[in-house]
Order: sequence, then C-alpha cells, then structure tokens
Amino acid sequence: MNFTAQKASRKWANGAFGRIAAAMVTAAAAALLIGMPVEPAWAAKTSRAAPWDDLFKHLEPRPRAKARRAAVPLPKPRPAEAPSAKPEEPAEKKQASPENDKARQQATPAPEPTPQPSACRLALTDEVAIAPSIPDIRGANGCGGEDLVRLEAIVLPDKRRVSVKPAAILRCTMASALAEWIRKDIVPLAERLGSSVSDLDNFDSFECRGRNRIVGAKLSEHGRANALDVRAFKLADGTSISLTDRTVPRQLREAVLHSMCARFSTVLGPGSDWYHEDHIHLDLMERRGNYRICQWDVWDPLPQRAPLLPAERPEEAPPREVAAKPDAAKSDDAKSDANRSDKPDANKSGAKPDAAKPDAESNGEKSEKAEPAREEKPATKKRRKNRRS
Repeated sequence: MNFTAQKASRKWANGAFGRIAAAMVTAAAAALLIGMPVEPAWAAKTSRAAPWDDLFKHLEPRPRAKARRAAVPLPKPRPAEAPSAKPEEPAEKKQASPENDKARQQATPAPEPTPQPSACRLALTDEVAIAPSIPDIRGANGCGGEDLVRLEAIVLPDKRRVSVKPAAILRCTMASALAEWIRKDIVPLAERLGSSVSDLDNFDSFECRGRNRIVGAKLSEHGRANALDVRAFKLADGTSISLTDRTVPRQLREAVLHSMCARFSTVLGPGSDWYHEDHIHLDLMERRGNYRICQWDVWDPLPQRAPLLPAERPEEAPPREVAAKPDAAKSDDAKSDANRSDKPDANKSGAKPDAAKPDAESNGEKSEKAEPAREEKPATKKRRKNRRS
C-alpha cells in the first residue's frame, strides 16, 4: 500500500472514532436529561426573582414540623371485604358475662380467712378464767406472739375469783398453766391455812426486752408473752404471803416451790441470781429433751435478835491446833508442871493423906468437899517473856 492510501485510511478511522464518541456523549446527555426531575428546572425557568435574592436565602426561616407531619402517610382505607365492627354491648351485659366475673375475681384479692380458735382457747372458757383474746403482737426483734389473752382473773371451782393484779398479757398456754396451778395447788394450800386466795400479785408479764433487762441480751420469755413474775399471794382475810419473805414459814414456801417446779419449765428465785431476789420467775420455755430449770433456795428465817457475843464452842467441836512451842518455852513449861501439885489442900497443910481415908472408907462415903482438879492455864506470861527475850 502506498503512502496516499495509508493516509486516507487513517483519516477514515479517525472520523469513525469521532462519530462513535459523539454518539456516546449524546446518549449520555439524553440519559441525564431523562432522569432529572422536571419541577426544579421548570421552577427555575418560571422564576422571575432578581439575581440578588439568593444572597438572603440563608436568612429565610426553616420549615416547621407541619410539613413533616403532612409527609406522614395516612392509614389505608378499610377494605370492603373486612367484617363489620360489632356494636358495643351495654355495661349490664358485660358485668353479667362469666368471663368478666372470672377476671374480676382474679383482680380483687381474696378475703383473709377468719382465724379459727386454738384448742387452748376453746378449753380456757369463762368457767376457768376471765381471759379475753387480744390481737397478735408483731414487735421488733421477734417480740410478741400469737394466740394471746389478757388474764384478768382465775375462776375457782366454787365460782370465786382470784384477781390477777394487774392483768397479765400472756399466751393462752401460759395463762392456762397458771389457772391450773392456782386452782389445784394454791387453793388447797390456802385452805390448810384456814383461808382462801383472793389476789395474785403480778410483778411483770409481757415486756419486749432482753433477759434481765440487759441491752443486747437474748430475748427474754417475757418478750414472747410466755413468762410471769409472781411476788406474793393475798388471802381473803387480808394476809399477804410474800414468797421471798424469810419470815413466812419454811414449809409453806417449800410447798409452793415444789408445785411450781412440777408445772413450769423454768423457776427462778432467790439463790439463782441477784435479779430474782424479790420475786419468782415462771415460764414455759421449750428446751431440747424437755429440760427444766428449778433454782430457788428457800432460806431459813432470820434470828429475831442478833447475838451480841460469839456463841460458845460446842463440846463436840474438834480440838484447836496449838502452834509448836520453842525449846526454851518447853523447858519452862516442864518445870512449872513439876512444881504444880494436883493433890488436895489437905496435903499442903501437912496432914497425912491416909489419915482421912479410914473414916471415909468405913462409912462408905466419899468426901463431897473434895476439890476438882485444877485446869491447866496456858503460860501466857512465860510466852511473853520468851518473846521479849
């Protein structure tokens, strides 16, 4: 191929590529024009605003939320094939429906069941004691209890009453034990004294406290309404019998002690500790193995008059131990014993000892005027002399 043909072919190729490129540019521009929105372009054409209006465009207020709310899509219309809504039933029918009754029963709490009286409460009737029931006590640190009564008096079999002064707040079991103790043990004891029991001195009953009123101590049985402190009985004739009084006959106090320890699990009185020197503590505390505590020393009565002098040494008393004497004191005591005579006075006057014997022996009588043997006195002067030396 000559040079002219080559040049012509090159021109034709360049022209073909140029037409292709132009066609591609035209297609791209058409695609852009088709995809662009028409409204902004139309708004730009129809706008007759001045060219300087764009300078204050940033100062225009922003559209409010109303435009946004308008953009929220509305709910779709109800389709024609949807079932029609049922009209609301009247309130009376709703209340009568069984479903609503079940819902109402589940919503409202069930009333609390009425507590049934215990077996102790059924046994503690007005024929045994005047003890009305009181509500349960729920105190701090476990204080209080259930099945509580206010023991005001104990009714005897002959319808007489033993007043509890002041009235005691106790558990029913403790009140029942006290009533049995008064009716079966104390009443016969008072009858032997020729009278009857009229009052029971209540020193302390329910009190939310620790043992012996010590702060931080273990909860007392008084805090559980399970204990009573008794100080005295009062008889119908006006006599007051204090259980810790030493002037009360010992047999009477011992009888009360035995009756208490047979019925209560804890009995504390004089001799247990100094907290119970003026009263007797009773409770029904439950322990392992049914263990019981009975600590009450029944002291003997005090003498009417205090002795001014020490009592004489009894004859059956063992001999006192005498301290060992030094050698010098022993020698002096030996000399004094040798010089000391145990013979009667007649020998000292020079009379013969056998002169008076015949007459006494012949008559068969002994001389009543014979002096007893002199007791040896301790050589106190010699001991002092020896000590001085």
